[in-house]
Amino acid sequence: MSYVYDHLKWQIMGWMQRDAFWMWLKMLGLSLLIFLIFIVLRQIFFLYIYPWIRKITQNTETELDEKIWEAFEKPLSALFIISGLFFALKYLPLSAQLDLLLNKFWRSFLIIIITWGFYSLSGSHSSLAEELKVKLNLDYTIIQFFSKVARILIVIIALLVLAEEWDYDVSGLIAGLGLGGLAFALAAKDALANIFGGIVVILDKPFAVGDWIKTPSIEGTVEEISFRSTKIRAFDQALITMPNSALANEPITNYSRMGKRRVRFYLGVTYGTPPEKIERVAVRIKELLANHAGVHPETIMVYFDQFNESSLDILVYFFTNSTDLAEHLATKHDINLKIMDILAEEGVSIAFPSRSIYVETWPEDGGKGRED
Repeated sequence: MSYVYDHLKWQIMGWMQRDAFWMWLKMLGLSLLIFLIFIVLRQIFFLYIYPWIRKITQNTETELDEKIWEAFEKPLSALFIISGLFFALKYLPLSAQLDLLLNKFWRSFLIIIITWGFYSLSGSHSSLAEELKVKLNLDYTIIQFFSKVARILIVIIALLVLAEEWDYDVSGLIAGLGLGGLAFALAAKDALANIFGGIVVILDKPFAVGDWIKTPSIEGTVEEISFRSTKIRAFDQALITMPNSALANEPITNYSRMGKRRVRFYLGVTYGTPPEKIERVAVRIKELLANHAGVHPETIMVYFDQFNESSLDILVYFFTNSTDLAEHLATKHDINLKIMDILAEEGVSIAFPSRSIYVETWPEDGGKGRED
Protein backbone atom coordinates (compact mmCIF):
# COMPACT_ATOMS: atom_id res chain seq x y z
CA MET A 1 0.00 0.00 0.00
CA SER A 2 2.78 2.38 0.90
CA TYR A 3 4.47 1.50 -2.37
CA VAL A 4 1.39 2.54 -4.34
CA TYR A 5 1.14 5.79 -2.38
CA ASP A 6 4.78 6.69 -3.03
CA HIS A 7 4.45 5.85 -6.69
CA LEU A 8 1.36 8.04 -7.09
CA LYS A 9 3.05 10.90 -5.21
CA TRP A 10 6.12 10.90 -7.45
CA GLN A 11 3.92 10.56 -10.52
CA ILE A 12 1.85 13.61 -9.54
CA MET A 13 5.01 15.62 -8.74
CA GLY A 14 6.43 14.73 -12.16
CA TRP A 15 3.27 15.88 -13.84
CA MET A 16 3.37 19.13 -11.88
CA GLN A 17 7.02 19.73 -12.79
CA ARG A 18 6.27 18.99 -16.44
CA ASP A 19 3.31 21.37 -16.34
CA ALA A 20 5.44 24.05 -14.68
CA PHE A 21 8.16 23.57 -17.30
CA TRP A 22 5.69 23.84 -20.15
CA MET A 23 4.10 26.87 -18.48
CA TRP A 24 7.51 28.55 -18.16
CA LEU A 25 8.34 27.66 -21.77
CA LYS A 26 5.01 29.08 -22.89
CA MET A 27 5.64 32.35 -21.02
CA LEU A 28 9.14 32.55 -22.44
CA GLY A 29 7.76 32.07 -25.94
CA LEU A 30 5.17 34.78 -25.39
CA SER A 31 7.88 37.11 -24.06
CA LEU A 32 9.92 36.51 -27.17
CA LEU A 33 6.83 37.15 -29.27
CA ILE A 34 6.25 40.48 -27.47
CA PHE A 35 9.84 41.51 -28.22
CA LEU A 36 9.44 40.55 -31.89
CA ILE A 37 6.20 42.53 -32.09
CA PHE A 38 8.06 45.66 -30.95
CA ILE A 39 10.78 45.01 -33.55
CA VAL A 40 8.07 44.75 -36.24
CA LEU A 41 6.40 47.92 -34.93
CA ARG A 42 9.78 49.67 -35.13
CA GLN A 43 10.11 48.69 -38.79
CA ILE A 44 6.56 49.81 -39.57
CA PHE A 45 7.08 53.13 -37.74
CA PHE A 46 10.29 54.04 -39.59
CA LEU A 47 9.08 52.78 -42.96
CA TYR A 48 5.69 54.50 -42.99
CA ILE A 49 4.86 56.70 -39.98
CA TYR A 50 8.20 58.50 -39.49
CA PRO A 51 8.51 59.63 -43.15
CA TRP A 52 4.91 60.83 -43.02
CA ILE A 53 5.64 62.90 -39.87
CA ARG A 54 8.80 64.36 -41.46
CA LYS A 55 6.79 65.31 -44.52
CA ILE A 56 4.24 67.15 -42.35
CA THR A 57 6.95 69.00 -40.39
CA GLN A 58 8.53 70.20 -43.64
CA ASN A 59 5.31 72.05 -44.48
CA THR A 60 5.03 73.90 -41.16
CA GLU A 61 6.06 77.53 -40.68
CA THR A 62 8.83 76.72 -38.22
CA GLU A 63 11.68 74.31 -38.85
CA LEU A 64 12.19 73.53 -35.16
CA ASP A 65 9.82 70.55 -35.18
CA GLU A 66 11.67 69.11 -38.16
CA LYS A 67 15.02 69.47 -36.37
CA ILE A 68 13.62 67.81 -33.23
CA TRP A 69 12.35 64.78 -35.16
CA GLU A 70 15.68 64.55 -36.96
CA ALA A 71 17.62 64.62 -33.66
CA PHE A 72 15.36 62.01 -32.03
CA GLU A 73 15.43 59.52 -34.93
CA LYS A 74 18.08 57.21 -33.43
CA PRO A 75 16.81 57.54 -29.83
CA LEU A 76 13.32 56.55 -31.02
CA SER A 77 14.78 53.50 -32.73
CA ALA A 78 16.47 52.50 -29.48
CA LEU A 79 13.22 53.19 -27.58
CA PHE A 80 11.38 50.48 -29.52
CA ILE A 81 14.09 47.92 -28.68
CA ILE A 82 14.24 48.88 -24.99
CA SER A 83 10.43 48.89 -24.76
CA GLY A 84 10.28 45.43 -26.33
CA LEU A 85 12.80 44.09 -23.80
CA PHE A 86 10.96 45.73 -20.90
CA PHE A 87 7.48 44.42 -21.71
CA ALA A 88 8.87 41.00 -22.65
CA LEU A 89 10.59 40.70 -19.26
CA LYS A 90 7.53 42.07 -17.45
CA TYR A 91 5.50 39.13 -18.78
CA LEU A 92 7.81 36.66 -17.03
CA PRO A 93 7.03 35.67 -13.41
CA LEU A 94 9.66 37.76 -11.65
CA SER A 95 10.07 38.33 -7.94
CA ALA A 96 9.03 41.65 -6.41
CA GLN A 97 12.65 42.78 -6.07
CA LEU A 98 13.47 41.94 -9.68
CA ASP A 99 10.29 43.65 -10.84
CA LEU A 100 11.24 46.82 -8.92
CA LEU A 101 14.75 46.71 -10.36
CA LEU A 102 13.34 46.25 -13.87
CA ASN A 103 11.13 49.33 -13.43
CA LYS A 104 14.13 51.38 -12.33
CA PHE A 105 16.10 50.24 -15.37
CA TRP A 106 13.16 51.08 -17.61
CA ARG A 107 12.86 54.63 -16.27
CA SER A 108 16.65 55.06 -16.42
CA PHE A 109 16.71 54.05 -20.06
CA LEU A 110 13.91 56.52 -20.81
CA ILE A 111 16.00 59.29 -19.22
CA ILE A 112 19.05 58.23 -21.25
CA ILE A 113 17.07 58.15 -24.50
CA ILE A 114 15.59 61.62 -23.91
CA THR A 115 19.06 62.92 -23.01
CA TRP A 116 20.45 61.35 -26.18
CA GLY A 117 17.89 63.20 -28.29
CA PHE A 118 18.55 66.62 -26.75
CA TYR A 119 22.30 65.97 -26.84
CA SER A 120 22.08 65.37 -30.60
CA LEU A 121 19.84 68.42 -31.04
CA SER A 122 22.40 70.70 -29.35
CA GLY A 123 25.42 69.51 -31.35
CA SER A 124 27.54 72.15 -33.11
CA HIS A 125 27.30 70.19 -36.37
CA SER A 126 23.55 69.59 -36.08
CA SER A 127 21.18 71.08 -38.62
CA LEU A 128 19.67 73.30 -35.88
CA ALA A 129 23.11 74.76 -35.11
CA GLU A 130 23.74 75.39 -38.80
CA GLU A 131 20.38 77.14 -39.09
CA LEU A 132 21.10 79.38 -36.08
CA LYS A 133 24.54 80.18 -37.50
CA VAL A 134 22.99 81.42 -40.76
CA LYS A 135 19.97 83.24 -39.29
CA LEU A 136 21.84 85.01 -36.45
CA ASN A 137 25.08 85.50 -38.42
CA LEU A 138 27.08 83.87 -35.64
CA ASP A 139 30.67 82.73 -35.84
CA TYR A 140 31.14 78.95 -35.84
CA THR A 141 33.36 79.24 -32.75
CA ILE A 142 30.56 80.80 -30.68
CA ILE A 143 28.14 78.12 -31.93
CA GLN A 144 30.65 75.48 -30.90
CA PHE A 145 31.08 77.05 -27.45
CA PHE A 146 27.36 77.31 -26.65
CA SER A 147 26.86 73.82 -28.04
CA LYS A 148 29.41 72.44 -25.57
CA VAL A 149 27.84 74.39 -22.70
CA ALA A 150 24.36 73.13 -23.61
CA ARG A 151 25.58 69.53 -23.85
CA ILE A 152 27.33 69.75 -20.49
CA LEU A 153 24.15 71.11 -18.87
CA ILE A 154 22.04 68.37 -20.50
CA VAL A 155 24.38 65.65 -19.23
CA ILE A 156 24.51 67.16 -15.71
CA ILE A 157 20.70 67.36 -15.51
CA ALA A 158 20.41 63.77 -16.78
CA LEU A 159 22.92 62.54 -14.20
CA LEU A 160 21.05 64.32 -11.40
CA VAL A 161 17.72 62.81 -12.50
CA LEU A 162 19.33 59.34 -12.71
CA ALA A 163 20.83 59.79 -9.26
CA GLU A 164 17.40 60.73 -7.90
CA GLU A 165 15.91 57.66 -9.60
CA TRP A 166 18.44 55.40 -7.88
CA ASP A 167 17.79 57.00 -4.47
CA TYR A 168 20.97 59.06 -4.16
CA ASP A 169 20.99 62.29 -2.15
CA VAL A 170 20.89 64.85 -4.94
CA SER A 171 20.75 67.90 -2.65
CA GLY A 172 24.07 66.95 -1.03
CA LEU A 173 25.57 66.33 -4.45
CA ILE A 174 24.41 69.76 -5.70
CA ALA A 175 25.90 71.44 -2.62
CA GLY A 176 29.16 69.62 -3.23
CA LEU A 177 29.16 70.68 -6.87
CA GLY A 178 28.59 74.29 -5.80
CA LEU A 179 31.59 74.31 -3.49
CA GLY A 180 33.66 72.44 -6.03
CA GLY A 181 32.65 74.91 -8.75
CA LEU A 182 33.66 77.85 -6.53
CA ALA A 183 37.04 76.27 -5.85
CA PHE A 184 37.50 75.55 -9.54
CA ALA A 185 36.59 79.12 -10.48
CA LEU A 186 39.16 80.52 -8.06
CA ALA A 187 41.85 78.12 -9.26
CA ALA A 188 41.15 78.69 -12.96
CA LYS A 189 40.44 82.44 -12.95
CA ASP A 190 43.08 83.12 -15.61
CA ALA A 191 41.66 80.43 -17.89
CA LEU A 192 38.13 81.77 -17.33
CA ALA A 193 39.36 85.30 -18.08
CA ASN A 194 40.76 84.04 -21.39
CA ILE A 195 37.48 82.27 -22.19
CA PHE A 196 35.41 85.41 -21.50
CA GLY A 197 37.95 87.40 -23.50
CA GLY A 198 37.43 84.94 -26.34
CA ILE A 199 33.66 85.45 -26.13
CA VAL A 200 34.16 89.21 -26.34
CA VAL A 201 36.48 88.84 -29.34
CA ILE A 202 34.08 86.49 -31.13
CA LEU A 203 30.93 88.52 -30.41
CA ASP A 204 32.47 91.93 -31.19
CA LYS A 205 34.22 90.50 -34.27
CA PRO A 206 37.08 93.03 -34.41
CA PHE A 207 38.85 90.60 -36.73
CA ALA A 208 38.43 87.24 -38.43
CA VAL A 209 40.72 84.45 -39.56
CA GLY A 210 42.93 85.77 -42.37
CA ASP A 211 42.82 89.44 -41.27
CA TRP A 212 45.94 91.54 -40.89
CA ILE A 213 45.81 93.17 -37.45
CA LYS A 214 48.09 95.31 -35.33
CA THR A 215 48.12 95.91 -31.57
CA PRO A 216 50.68 97.69 -29.37
CA SER A 217 52.32 94.33 -28.73
CA ILE A 218 51.84 92.30 -31.92
CA GLU A 219 51.25 92.55 -35.66
CA GLY A 220 50.47 89.85 -38.19
CA THR A 221 47.81 87.69 -39.83
CA VAL A 222 45.17 85.91 -37.73
CA GLU A 223 45.33 82.13 -38.26
CA GLU A 224 43.08 80.72 -35.54
CA ILE A 225 40.59 82.03 -32.96
CA SER A 226 39.67 79.88 -29.97
CA PHE A 227 38.12 80.68 -26.61
CA ARG A 228 41.45 80.60 -24.78
CA SER A 229 43.78 82.28 -27.25
CA THR A 230 44.27 83.68 -30.74
CA LYS A 231 47.09 82.52 -33.00
CA ILE A 232 48.72 85.21 -35.14
CA ARG A 233 51.34 84.67 -37.83
CA ALA A 234 53.86 87.53 -37.69
CA PHE A 235 55.46 88.84 -40.88
CA ASP A 236 58.71 87.05 -40.01
CA GLN A 237 56.59 83.84 -40.11
CA ALA A 238 56.77 83.31 -36.34
CA LEU A 239 53.52 81.92 -34.89
CA ILE A 240 52.44 83.91 -31.83
CA THR A 241 49.77 82.69 -29.41
CA MET A 242 48.05 85.64 -27.72
CA PRO A 243 45.80 85.09 -24.65
CA ASN A 244 42.34 86.45 -25.36
CA SER A 245 42.18 88.27 -22.03
CA ALA A 246 45.21 90.36 -23.06
CA LEU A 247 44.05 90.82 -26.64
CA ALA A 248 40.58 92.01 -25.58
CA ASN A 249 42.13 94.80 -23.47
CA GLU A 250 44.31 96.23 -26.25
CA PRO A 251 43.39 98.61 -29.10
CA ILE A 252 43.24 96.59 -32.32
CA THR A 253 43.87 98.02 -35.77
CA ASN A 254 42.43 95.82 -38.51
CA TYR A 255 44.08 96.71 -41.80
CA SER A 256 42.05 94.09 -43.68
CA ARG A 257 38.82 95.97 -42.92
CA MET A 258 40.02 99.03 -44.85
CA GLY A 259 37.83 99.84 -47.82
CA LYS A 260 40.81 101.54 -49.45
CA ARG A 261 44.44 102.09 -48.51
CA ARG A 262 46.11 105.47 -48.00
CA VAL A 263 49.28 106.74 -49.65
CA ARG A 264 50.83 109.96 -48.35
CA PHE A 265 54.26 111.35 -49.06
CA TYR A 266 56.15 114.55 -49.86
CA LEU A 267 57.84 115.08 -53.19
CA GLY A 268 60.74 117.46 -52.52
CA VAL A 269 62.09 119.46 -55.48
CA THR A 270 65.05 121.81 -55.53
CA TYR A 271 64.76 125.45 -54.47
CA GLY A 272 65.75 126.58 -57.95
CA THR A 273 62.54 125.20 -59.46
CA PRO A 274 60.34 127.98 -60.94
CA PRO A 275 56.79 128.30 -59.51
CA GLU A 276 55.19 127.63 -62.90
CA LYS A 277 56.99 124.30 -63.16
CA ILE A 278 55.90 123.32 -59.65
CA GLU A 279 52.33 124.14 -60.67
CA ARG A 280 52.71 122.14 -63.87
CA VAL A 281 54.14 119.10 -62.04
CA ALA A 282 51.33 119.19 -59.46
CA VAL A 283 48.64 119.34 -62.16
CA ARG A 284 50.15 116.47 -64.16
CA ILE A 285 50.54 114.25 -61.07
CA LYS A 286 46.93 114.94 -60.13
CA GLU A 287 45.80 113.98 -63.65
CA LEU A 288 47.91 110.82 -63.43
CA LEU A 289 46.24 109.77 -60.17
CA ALA A 290 42.73 110.61 -61.38
CA ASN A 291 43.15 108.43 -64.48
CA HIS A 292 44.98 105.53 -62.84
CA ALA A 293 42.92 102.31 -62.53
CA GLY A 294 44.48 101.39 -59.17
CA VAL A 295 43.68 104.72 -57.48
CA HIS A 296 40.40 105.48 -55.73
CA PRO A 297 38.80 108.50 -57.46
CA GLU A 298 37.91 110.26 -54.21
CA THR A 299 40.30 112.28 -52.05
CA ILE A 300 43.15 112.96 -54.46
CA MET A 301 45.30 115.88 -53.28
CA VAL A 302 48.49 117.17 -54.89
CA TYR A 303 49.57 120.60 -53.57
CA PHE A 304 52.71 122.62 -52.96
CA ASP A 305 52.59 122.34 -49.18
CA GLN A 306 55.70 123.67 -47.47
CA PHE A 307 59.18 125.16 -47.63
CA ASN A 308 61.54 122.61 -46.16
CA GLU A 309 65.17 123.14 -45.17
CA SER A 310 66.55 121.91 -48.46
CA SER A 311 63.48 121.37 -50.67
CA LEU A 312 60.15 122.69 -51.84
CA ASP A 313 57.67 120.00 -50.75
CA ILE A 314 54.72 118.91 -52.88
CA LEU A 315 52.18 116.85 -50.89
CA VAL A 316 50.91 113.76 -52.74
CA TYR A 317 47.86 112.21 -51.04
CA PHE A 318 45.57 109.48 -52.43
CA PHE A 319 44.09 106.03 -51.76
CA THR A 320 44.58 102.78 -53.65
CA ASN A 321 41.53 100.69 -54.48
CA SER A 322 43.12 97.48 -53.22
CA THR A 323 43.96 96.91 -49.57
CA ASP A 324 46.04 93.86 -50.36
CA LEU A 325 49.68 94.67 -49.57
CA ALA A 326 51.13 93.24 -52.78
CA GLU A 327 48.59 95.01 -55.02
CA HIS A 328 48.97 98.22 -53.00
CA LEU A 329 52.74 98.20 -53.47
CA ALA A 330 52.39 97.41 -57.18
CA THR A 331 50.15 100.47 -57.63
CA LYS A 332 52.60 102.68 -55.74
CA HIS A 333 55.46 101.30 -57.82
CA ASP A 334 53.76 102.16 -61.09
CA ILE A 335 52.75 105.66 -59.94
CA ASN A 336 56.23 106.46 -58.60
CA LEU A 337 57.84 105.54 -61.92
CA LYS A 338 55.36 107.74 -63.82
CA ILE A 339 56.02 110.63 -61.43
CA MET A 340 59.72 110.29 -62.22
CA ASP A 341 58.86 110.50 -65.93
CA ILE A 342 56.85 113.69 -65.31
CA LEU A 343 59.73 115.27 -63.41
CA ALA A 344 62.18 114.36 -66.17
CA GLU A 345 59.89 115.76 -68.88
CA GLU A 346 59.41 119.02 -66.95
CA GLY A 347 63.11 119.34 -66.16
CA VAL A 348 62.53 119.33 -62.39
CA SER A 349 65.13 117.82 -60.07
CA ILE A 350 64.43 116.04 -56.80
CA ALA A 351 66.15 117.70 -53.86
CA PHE A 352 68.33 115.94 -51.37
CA PRO A 353 69.35 117.09 -47.87
CA SER A 354 72.13 119.69 -48.05
CA ARG A 355 73.58 122.55 -45.98
CA SER A 356 75.33 125.75 -47.04
CA ILE A 357 78.06 126.99 -44.66
CA TYR A 358 79.00 130.68 -44.71
CA VAL A 359 82.29 131.79 -43.09
CA GLU A 360 82.32 135.46 -42.09
CA THR A 361 86.15 135.71 -41.76
CA TRP A 362 88.88 133.59 -43.19
CA PRO A 363 92.40 133.35 -41.68
CA GLU A 364 95.04 135.37 -43.63
CA ASP A 365 97.33 132.39 -43.89
CA GLY A 366 94.55 130.40 -45.55
CA GLY A 367 93.95 128.36 -42.46
CA LYS A 368 97.56 127.09 -42.26
CA GLY A 369 99.08 126.79 -38.87
CA ARG A 370 102.14 128.81 -37.77
CA GLU A 371 105.45 127.47 -36.70
CA ASP A 372 107.03 128.94 -33.57
